[in-house]
Amino acid sequence: MKITRIDLWHVAVPLPAPFRPSWIPGMAQTENRFDLIRLTTSEGIHGWSAAPRMGAERSGLGALLGPYLLNERADDIASIRQRIREMSYLGWRIGWVEAACWDIVGKARNKPVYELLGGKPGKVKCYASTGTMRTGAERVPEVLARMDEGFEVVKLRVHADTLEEDCAQLIETRKGVGDTVKLGVDANQGWRVAVIGGAPKWDYDRALAFCRVAEEQGLSWVEEPLPNDDYEAMAKLRAATDIPISGGELNSQGLPEFKVMLGKKCLDWYQPDAVMTGGLSETYAIMKHITAAGAKYTPHTWTNGVGFAINLQVFAASHSRDIAWLEYPLDPPGWIPERRDAPLMTPWTHDKGMLELPTLPGLGFEIDPRMLRRYGKRYFVADKLRVSVRAVMDRGISEARALGAVRDARLEKRNAELEAAGGDPALDALKPLMPKELPASD
Repeated sequence: MKITRIDLWHVAVPLPAPFRPSWIPGMAQTENRFDLIRLTTSEGIHGWSAAPRMGAERSGLGALLGPYLLNERADDIASIRQRIREMSYLGWRIGWVEAACWDIVGKARNKPVYELLGGKPGKVKCYASTGTMRTGAERVPEVLARMDEGFEVVKLRVHADTLEEDCAQLIETRKGVGDTVKLGVDANQGWRVAVIGGAPKWDYDRALAFCRVAEEQGLSWVEEPLPNDDYEAMAKLRAATDIPISGGELNSQGLPEFKVMLGKKCLDWYQPDAVMTGGLSETYAIMKHITAAGAKYTPHTWTNGVGFAINLQVFAASHSRDIAWLEYPLDPPGWIPERRDAPLMTPWTHDKGMLELPTLPGLGFEIDPRMLRRYGKRYFVADKLRVSVRAVMDRGISEARALGAVRDARLEKRNAELEAAGGDPALDALKPLMPKELPASD
């Protein structure tokens, strides 16, 4: 299962209408943009992963990935994680790439990843996650439309300049839709973006005042009311309010950071996104630590169809699937499943707010090659010949041979270690990440 080829694409899927994400005020998004990676093994198995992009910020990534990942065993997750960690020292946070290896492992064993991680087939319930800022009067028909589609829970967005405007949306929406539907709300203060337009900046007092109103209106949770690295303020807010506080989607320091947050009791609901928080293995371990600490887990999924699939696998392997709703990004007319999930062969579609877990092996999707050709631009290919030629050009033939020999010796030694250890390299890599004690239900 050696990785023998790496392909990278910039993908830009046109949206049917401009989408104005509440978290980037002033931006009219006309495309769903992301970087897509495909790892190919010596057996011809393809593993895919993806991460959102703004422009061509990852254009130089391939030149680093080639020497680091080619000839590595795709099922040696511990070694893959180490290589990705090393690349982070050079400025690349690319934990999302690791999911492509899990895709390969699942396909090699003809099982969905969530089954490898202990989950079972079935259905999960979803909440409709809006993405655009609207007034209460505009929000009411939107929520009613989602209720007609079968959703029991809808997440609102607040990001107005004033506290009064944000609170007015909650009050008007609740009055207009009644008490039947459960409402959550996302303030998007965890990672404030003001690159185009100005963005409101909440302090503790504003967050507390907003949470009081949300509680009065019977909302089910308040998401990211404070910066995601202000642990003390988050813990203080959680202790001062009865409404559940959620967050953690872009806390990118991985398991060590979440251990700190759990220790300080920052949140009620933790929402790590495997694309953002260090990879699938890291997020699976984070999920287990959340459960062990007695907190609750449900992932952030608002990226693209591949990112949704990655987080779906972790969610499906958790006990939270029986008690929590999974985020289902939906904000027509701009953000719809067909464009959100392209170039997947089949978009992730719900049935009355329920989503059938995939039965396809790996991450559970297939890429449509015609759509990829239409929407994607391949910007990097690495295989043994290309990397060897580049090494010779950069370092000369003698130095390139010497470096290659050292690397080959390391890989040979590592492979011998894995053979001697037996077991399952992919699942064994998870064991050191697990909490020392798990609840009895685990």
